[in-house]
Amino acid sequence: RANHSAAHLVHAALRNVLGPHVAQKGQLVDGERMRFDFSHGGPLTPDELERIEAEVNQVVLQNIPAETQEMTPEDAIAAGAIALFGEKYGDTVRVLALGRALSGNGAYSVELCGGTHVRRTGDVGLFKIVSETGVAAGIRRIEALTGEAARRYLNDQATVAKTLAEQFRTPVAEVQA
Repeated sequence: RANHSAAHLVHAALRNVLGPHVAQKGQLVDGERMRFDFSHGGPLTPDELERIEAEVNQVVLQNIPAETQEMTPEDAIAAGAIALFGEKYGDTVRVLALGRALSGNGAYSVELCGGTHVRRTGDVGLFKIVSETGVAAGIRRIEALTGEAARRYLNDQATVAKTLAEQFRTPVAEVQA
């Protein structure tokens, strides 16, 4: 649930940071991680990755209830919901709204989705991007962790930093890549 909801938040953040040309091209979510494939012409910069991660965490911290509605696909798209191009939809679709827009009014993310999701954005917990790579021409991939898996990842990274600091006999804050 947390990783699936995080994938929707990542999609919105990618569009906010990189532009409206970004479209989902695939995803994998399970209990430990999420993978999100999307259209974009080149690698993301460290600043763009930081902005995406920060934006997702900002929406998570809103701790706002997820909202779902059923409506026709046409009404959903007219209301601003994002649909996946090429997908076949029935007469009625489920529209998921997550979070509050960071600027302006309305929801942060509004998409057609029939999957399982968190009850509140805060249920995602911590969100951490662990990699960004190219997978095909014009297709990028973000892999990320949520909740306890993200916390464990950050603890492991802190252990590496402490070990390096001890080896170089310097404070962790002064160890640089």
